[in-house]
This record gives sequence, structure tokens and C-alpha cells, in this order.
Amino acid sequence: MIKAKSAIEIAKMRRAGKIAAAARQLAGKLAKAGATTQSIDKKVHDFILSKGAVPSFLGYNGYPASICISVNEQVIHGIPSTRRLVSGDLVSIDIGATKDGYIGDCAATFVVGEGDPDSTRLVEITKKCFFEGLKFARFGYRVSDISRAIQRCAEENGYSVVREYVGHGVGSKIHEPPEVPNYIETPRRKADPRLLPGMTLAIEPMINAGAAAIEILGDGWTVVTADGKNSAHYENTVLITRGDPEILTAAEEES
Repeated sequence: MIKAKSAIEIAKMRRAGKIAAAARQLAGKLAKAGATTQSIDKKVHDFILSKGAVPSFLGYNGYPASICISVNEQVIHGIPSTRRLVSGDLVSIDIGATKDGYIGDCAATFVVGEGDPDSTRLVEITKKCFFEGLKFARFGYRVSDISRAIQRCAEENGYSVVREYVGHGVGSKIHEPPEVPNYIETPRRKADPRLLPGMTLAIEPMINAGAAAIEILGDGWTVVTADGKNSAHYENTVLITRGDPEILTAAEEES
């Protein structure tokens, strides 16, 4: 069942969203050559706690870290480690912050140092896919309208869309109904709800430079592209209103 949030719940989600967004910005600044993914996780963990929140992902279904850090061909759910970043790496960082029982969920992919034009373009188009989908995150449209816009943007630019993982509702739980795919399922086998004010969605394109196929590594978490080509990820928590959608995890320049 899809739950529209009350004014009180939305206020709590705004607070959580601001913390998650600030943590994402911090992580991007920390993603420099020589830094370990583990050190980024630790600093972001401490930052979230300093804001009176807790990392939403830590312990979720047994996940062992506070944030997900996925490098290059890793799509999502990369576990922080002693791996050191090098110039040119693509680093996808997914962050959840829980404050007063409600969650802000966001992600972005950063280029370490001087990235090559192909990597930079992949990051830019993935972010563009989100904003194309956001145009349809409005009262009266359906989830599939968001999905269609994201898929069109990715494929028109020569990229592919991950099928096995999708966006989702978010609130007091990390994953709530509805699912928000980044593609149109043909034939459609799942519900396609109409968007209503008070819905809060985590819209998150996961876009591959090569083919859409993925694999899961032996750690049971890390998702990688099957062809070894790079992937990028961009996500925000979005509130459906009677007017323009509100990005609850907006970076300062997007507010």
C-alpha cells in the first residue's frame, strides 16, 4: 500500500533529506586520489551522527557499512574497503540518513581528478536522466511516465538502463511501495500507480556505458556490469505535490 505522508512526516523527511544531501556533498569532496573508500565511509558516518541522525544503510539486511561506494564497473552496493581511489575513477556514493524515524535517500557519481570525456559524459547524462524523469513526478502522472523519460534519455544518448534494481517509495522505511523502474516493462506486469500529493519517491537512474546486464560479486552485495564497462548512479528523494515536485535531498545549487 502506498502511503501519502502527512505534513508532520514531510517536515521530518525534509530534515533527514538535508542531512543526506549534505553528506553526499561531503562524500564528493572526499572522493580524491589516494583516499580509501573505507575512510570516506567513516567520515560520512561521523558526519551523519554529528547531525543527530543515523546511517540508514548500516546493518540493513546485514549490510556492513554506513554508505555504499561503487567504483567504475560497480553499479551499486559496493562495500567500502581499503581500496584507494586513483585519478579517473568513477565513484558512485549512495547515502541514507535517518532522522526522527524518517529517511533521506540520495546518491551521485563523482569523477576522481581528471576524468576522460567518456566518463564525464556518462555522469552528466545519468544526472540528466534523473531530471528528465523529474519532469513527470507530478500529480496526475503515473510512475511509468517517470520510467519512460529516464529510459528515453539514457538510450537516446547511447547508454543502457539497469533492469534488476529500481527506484522506490521511501519514508519511515528505506524501501516502500511503489517501485519506480528506470525503464518501461513490456509487457507491463506490475502496478503503475498514479502519482498523488504526499507520495515520497526515491528516483534513481542506474545507467551503464555498455550493455544493461549485471552480475553480483561473491560478497553478496556488490553489483557490477557484466561487460566490465563503467556505470553511474544519481538519486534524490522527491515529494509529489499539487505543483512542482520538491527534491527533499537537493544539493544547495538545486534548492
